[in-house]
Amino acid sequence: MKQVKYRNSASKLLLLGTVFLFSLLTPVFAQGDPASTEAVVTESAAGGDVAKGEALFKSLCAACHKRYKKMTGPALFGVTEKHDREWLYSWIKNSAAMIASGDAAAVAIYEEYNKTAMNAFPQLTNADIDNILAYVMVPKPPKPEGPVVPNPIDGGGDGSGVSSNLVLAALALVFLMLVVVLFLVNKTLRSFAEANGVELPETEARTPIWKAFVQNQFLVLVSAIFLLLASGYFVYGYFMQVGVDQGYMPIQPIHYSHKIHAGDNKIECKYCHSSARVSKHSGIPSLNVCMNCHKSISEVADATATADYSKEFYDGEIKKLYKAVGWDENTQSYTGDTEPVKWVRIHNLPDFAYFNHSQHVSVAGIECQKCHGPVEEMEIMYQHAPLTMGWCINCHRETNVKVEGNEYYEKIHSELSKKYGVDKLTAAQMGGLECGKCHY
Repeated sequence: MKQVKYRNSASKLLLLGTVFLFSLLTPVFAQGDPASTEAVVTESAAGGDVAKGEALFKSLCAACHKRYKKMTGPALFGVTEKHDREWLYSWIKNSAAMIASGDAAAVAIYEEYNKTAMNAFPQLTNADIDNILAYVMVPKPPKPEGPVVPNPIDGGGDGSGVSSNLVLAALALVFLMLVVVLFLVNKTLRSFAEANGVELPETEARTPIWKAFVQNQFLVLVSAIFLLLASGYFVYGYFMQVGVDQGYMPIQPIHYSHKIHAGDNKIECKYCHSSARVSKHSGIPSLNVCMNCHKSISEVADATATADYSKEFYDGEIKKLYKAVGWDENTQSYTGDTEPVKWVRIHNLPDFAYFNHSQHVSVAGIECQKCHGPVEEMEIMYQHAPLTMGWCINCHRETNVKVEGNEYYEKIHSELSKKYGVDKLTAAQMGGLECGKCHY
């Protein structure tokens, strides 16, 4: 039998492709949870209870103080190194009395903070104060090394270290290698057969598929009709979605989480969008509304962090707010150096459509979620409803008008109820389908 040189190109390519894919996917499956480096501190050198001190600090002190950062009052970390405990006991229980007595340290603090005395806490015992001091003297944990958070705009929030696009590209490359391997194997087998005198079956000449299709007139007619109908369907669908921005989710210059504010903290929508009660427009909240809370809230709680957004990310967005309004954290005052925030509009009705927020919110009593969706669950705000004319008309047909306690509707409600023979009237029965209601 004639010897045929063994062709190992296919094997080499297959091996290289497998090794390449394995090297890409290994980091994905080799991820492990890093060992926690945080130390649990339960007691201080003075015997205070850190856990009890934390509870007291958050209920009594957190409105004006932070441990590691100046706020309305000074940062409290290291306070036991500046003052002895007996002085701290007296200061916390009655700071005004110490200032009146002429204590030099007390008067200096009073002068530094705009002659504002600290609230008195006579109800606290020395043991309670020791607990608070134990909590504020816990050293600040070091910041984690390496990247803090994946960029939410790029969609890299799975923490795997390898993007899904790279994995898909690797799989496509391996698939291409397999196709090449199959071609080389087929060529090798044919060469082997020819070298050993093996007769290969002859392939019969077949009519090209395109020629067979053209020769079948019925199939050509049916295909043409199908293509025309499909084209009309897609063209109609394309034109019907022009101007419909459902799902539109722009990236704002300052990341604002409705989930944290309206969901976790249960802030009423109309606290920020106050003009929705009395105006056609809901309005963009002034940054001064944000500063009502964020004068005292310069960072978020550790529990706020998620897989996609770290604590440092949220804290950085608060810094953007401070820069925009010109707020100096160190002096706790406005510098006057402000920058406009170019918010990106999400909901935008055409100019020929009239919509009045106050009519729906105050008169009709419709919840914000009816049109804007589950805002309290949205990390990034997006357009929930299509806001098309058909969507509005269907709402008018299904929504009953609330007339209880509304003198404006008492007379017209009684007359229309007799006309339609119903107890409840929809917005459509009250004239909500008239063209002039929304277009005039």
